[in-house]
Amino acid sequence: MGAAPLPPPPHTAEDATPSELRRASFRLLLMLLALALLVVPLIRELPLGTSTRIGMLAWLLVMLALYWLFHGMGYRPLLLLQLGIFSVAATLLSAKILLVIVDVNQVNFLRVVARWLIMLGGICAGANLIGMLIGLTRRRGLG
Repeated sequence: MGAAPLPPPPHTAEDATPSELRRASFRLLLMLLALALLVVPLIRELPLGTSTRIGMLAWLLVMLALYWLFHGMGYRPLLLLQLGIFSVAATLLSAKILLVIVDVNQVNFLRVVARWLIMLGGICAGANLIGMLIGLTRRRGLG
C-alpha cells in the first residue's frame, strides 16, 4: 500500500496562464475588499483591548497569507515576505498580551511595531495584486 501521489503545486503568478492569473487576481481583490470592508470594521467593534483586536487581525492575516501562498495567488517571493511580516506582527502582539497578563505593562512599543508591520504587509498584498494585474495586461498585449 503506497501513499497517494501528491497533486502538483498550484501555479503562481510567475507561471500562470492568463485565465489562471485573471481568476487569482479577482479572488485576491475580493478577499482584500472583504477584509477591508467587513472584517476590519467587525473586529474594531469587538469589546476587547486594542492589542487583542490587532492581534486577532494579525493572526487572521497570517492565515490568509498562508492560503494565498498555498493557492498560488501571487508572486511567491512577495507572498513569503508578506507571510513573514504578518507572522512577526502576530508574534509581537501575542508576546505583548502575555507580558500584560504577567503584569509587565510598559511594552506598548510592541503594539506600535506590530501595527507598522501589518501596514507593511498590507502594502505587500497590494503590490502583489498590482503586479498580477500588470502581468495580466502584459500577457494580453503579447497574446
